[in-house]
Amino acid sequence: QVQLVESGGGLAQPGGSLTLSCVASGFTFSTYDMSWVRQAPGKRLEWVCGIGSDGSDTFYSNSAEGRFTISRDNAKNTLYLQMNSLKFDDTALYYCARRRRSSTTWSGPYDNDSWGQGTQVTVSS
Repeated sequence: QVQLVESGGGLAQPGGSLTLSCVASGFTFSTYDMSWVRQAPGKRLEWVCGIGSDGSDTFYSNSAEGRFTISRDNAKNTLYLQMNSLKFDDTALYYCARRRRSSTTWSGPYDNDSWGQGTQVTVSS
């Protein structure tokens, strides 16, 4: 079955950096687009960024553009999220998600069909 296991979350100061990882198994990782999504306390799930199956195309939300970088290593079945210049508002549970093959958008509520258990990112001084 599909498994997505995130890691790398933790506590960071404003302006700091963190790198998240997501190891995928149970499917052919290299043939799927992938995304990072997050959910802050009391808020809806928010799409953060996405990457095409071969890594050549990347897409970012306004909040992530210029600060976050999504990448992947298909040989290692691993998705990454490099987060720089962290802000208090980045505090959330971060999930990697497998994009549904039939999706024509990236940020919709039904664009993904599998998620990991999440890794907590807390930005605090």
